[in-house]
Amino acid sequence: MSTFTAPKGTYDLLPPSSATFLAIRERLAAPLRRSGYGYIETPVFEDVKLFSRGVGESTDIVTKEMFSLTKRGKEDLALRPEGTASVVRAALQANLHKLGNLPVKLWYSGSFYRYERPQAGRYRQFAQVGAEAIGAEDPALDAELIILADDAFRSLGLRDYSLLINSLGDKQCRPVYRGALQEFLAGLDLDEDTRRRAEINPLRVLDDKREAVQAQLTDAPRLRDYLCEDCKAYDEQVRELLTAAGVAFVDDPKLVRGLDYYTRTTFEFVHNGLGAQSAIGGGGRYDGLSEMLGGPALPSVGWGLGVDRTHLAMEAEGIVLDLPATTAVYAVALGEEAKSVLFAKVTELRRAGVATDLAFGVKGIKNAMKSADRSGARWALVAGERDLAEGVVQLKDMTTGEQTPVALDALVTTLKEKQQ
Repeated sequence: MSTFTAPKGTYDLLPPSSATFLAIRERLAAPLRRSGYGYIETPVFEDVKLFSRGVGESTDIVTKEMFSLTKRGKEDLALRPEGTASVVRAALQANLHKLGNLPVKLWYSGSFYRYERPQAGRYRQFAQVGAEAIGAEDPALDAELIILADDAFRSLGLRDYSLLINSLGDKQCRPVYRGALQEFLAGLDLDEDTRRRAEINPLRVLDDKREAVQAQLTDAPRLRDYLCEDCKAYDEQVRELLTAAGVAFVDDPKLVRGLDYYTRTTFEFVHNGLGAQSAIGGGGRYDGLSEMLGGPALPSVGWGLGVDRTHLAMEAEGIVLDLPATTAVYAVALGEEAKSVLFAKVTELRRAGVATDLAFGVKGIKNAMKSADRSGARWALVAGERDLAEGVVQLKDMTTGEQTPVALDALVTTLKEKQQ
């Protein structure tokens, strides 16, 4: 056994379960590709100030969970803990907002990193599919992204989840609420760290998961009661569009999400079968982030959906995706001459789009056919010296056991027809 293991809080993604993860990523991204979102990929490490400025100095992500990098030179770098700040930075750097119609629609898929206490559904390296629509203030855009996320989850067969929605107001109305909330929090029995957080960003206290804190927040002032008329109208339009699209939601006045950059619409998808780590995705509107990063005013909205948590949610509901076998045809050669011929045919089949494998290093027909069976292939090609002398190979249906000779020069055409 190797003396090395995966780092704490991480895991290796291996076949066959890795095929399910790839399928999850594909289905989470599919609605985005149908809706005009283009793919973007950013570095896994960035200037640490990008996250402290964009995500928020008072967030646990910045104060406790970022992985900083040891490096040469004077740069302060960190592994990315989330995707939005990097995507907005990249869009600004490339001036994408100047190239055509707004919003700039982007989607991404990749790994993110947070130094957290490992537990089921919470890892130090985790995968997300995310989407950002940059440069437009429109309730229909908020609704579009929420609907696309809901469509993605439903395409995987998920049903036992809820969509929580809240409005965080804007720079006009939120300061009034902030003051009222700080006054309320000042009268509670809170520890020193929580009091400090209440001074910097009191809305973050509403996001505290500890029961002792939540029990004291029952009578906390509701942000909804402090919304200005514009924010109320905006929020109402988002909800009307979701209702018209048949997307059910639950009003959650304490939902603030974990990042400082959110404004107005904020939302979270939670699954009922995951216990404490119930969030499978979420996001919201972040109208001031571009300016925080030194760019122009670009009102924007986006979300991130957790691939790992989505997989756990599917397991909780007993959902198994019907995935095609990685190998359709498995070739078994009896002898070196046959192996040379079949190797050429395997290459030809692959180039013709037929997923094909070959029995490598296997001695004996019995073990070779066991390998063919384990591969999940529907068809096995078997050839020996006598078959080659007759210009044929034996094609065996691994489901029925029926075996028939097929001419070598007709093999590719025959198998392509059988796959249709």
